[in-house]
Amino acid sequence: MQTTFTKEQLQDPGTQRANEILRTCVHCGFCTATCPTYQVLGDELDSPRGRIYLIKDMLENQRTPDAKTVKHIDRCLSCLACMTTCPSGVHYMHLVDHARAYIEKHYDRPWSDRALRWLLARILPYPGRFRLALFGAKLARPFRGLVPDARLRAMLDMAPKHIPPVSRNDDPQNFHPTGPRRKRVALMTGCAQKALNTDINDATIRLLRRFGCEVVVAEGAGCCGALTHHMGREDESHATAAKNIRAWCAEMDGQGLDAIVINTSGCGTTVKDYGHMFRNDPLAEDAARVSSLAMDISELLMQLDLPEGTDKELTIAYHAACSLQHGQQIKTHPKTLLKRAGFKIVEPADPHLCCGSAGTYNLMQPEISAELKARKIKTLEARNPDLIAAGNIGCMMQIGSATGLPIVHTVELLDWATGGPKPRAMEAGNTVSRAGEVPILR
Repeated sequence: MQTTFTKEQLQDPGTQRANEILRTCVHCGFCTATCPTYQVLGDELDSPRGRIYLIKDMLENQRTPDAKTVKHIDRCLSCLACMTTCPSGVHYMHLVDHARAYIEKHYDRPWSDRALRWLLARILPYPGRFRLALFGAKLARPFRGLVPDARLRAMLDMAPKHIPPVSRNDDPQNFHPTGPRRKRVALMTGCAQKALNTDINDATIRLLRRFGCEVVVAEGAGCCGALTHHMGREDESHATAAKNIRAWCAEMDGQGLDAIVINTSGCGTTVKDYGHMFRNDPLAEDAARVSSLAMDISELLMQLDLPEGTDKELTIAYHAACSLQHGQQIKTHPKTLLKRAGFKIVEPADPHLCCGSAGTYNLMQPEISAELKARKIKTLEARNPDLIAAGNIGCMMQIGSATGLPIVHTVELLDWATGGPKPRAMEAGNTVSRAGEVPILR
């Protein structure tokens, strides 16, 4: 794609990167075949190719974003299926992230949009605030029909039936392995996950200890910054990410780390991109160090040689989170690990398509999100599984809100298969978290 940025415009690092990306696009349209919003809406401007044209025009002309451009950029899930499909290697993630930051700086949104975005940015990255908001949503849910805004109704719907108590395992501390130490790893405990489902971190700690890892929950680490980053709120996202970089580098420079382990794939995609996000920042070198050590939990477990298990006589429908299969290009590890543990794995039709969660997307674009959720659940249930497994809390909440099947994190099943407790979601009539339990030494 030919571009016409001036030398002055290219002095800006974001514009320079956008120019590099735009020039790799050859207009082929392969991306439209795998774009969920294009499949739902059928509008070229709701495809990656259409959005690329809109972004190019907006950036080249340095124009104030108009409502039309903003609408179509906002409708993008950032699922990154287009990046998996693209034969030319267009790095759409960096392009749309820059476009969102540009819109945030130059577009005057309606007051209701500004208020909602401000609210989400002030609540979701903070587990304590988010937990209180979930309790408030449960109390307000009986009055859902009186709420005029579909986005606010989606926020009320987000609250799970059971809100787990705080898990003290998420506090800064060290967990020593139950046998000889093979690795020392930092666990990113996240933000929303600590309020929505504490079983995941607890299972991760048990599993890693069982197979020789010292697990460090670093002082000062928290939200990865993804939620605000994808809203274009760069200052906020970078401030949050900087805290993680400093916290983990302190561990690297102290007793050392072999990996930074992340069990929420949406966070993992962002942490692995810290090197790019901070490329022009004084923290650039440390950010690159962090990105180089960041691993999805499935990547680390593949290194630990988990034993083969006996047949569990359970069929699991594996849902591939977009941030894992497209953002991190991890496609086989979770399925390999589950099969090795003794589970039968099936996959839905069109496994590359998004479930519609996509961070805050299900709150800000509830109608499109609901359509994608319905499609995903239909294809999962069509395989007649006993339960559903995924590697991202957002997907688990999205799918779990509208299916009668249990949905659990991959790591919970692997923990159970190697000596841990049965996942709570699989216990009939009981989905309360095991928050606060000391990791079982088995």
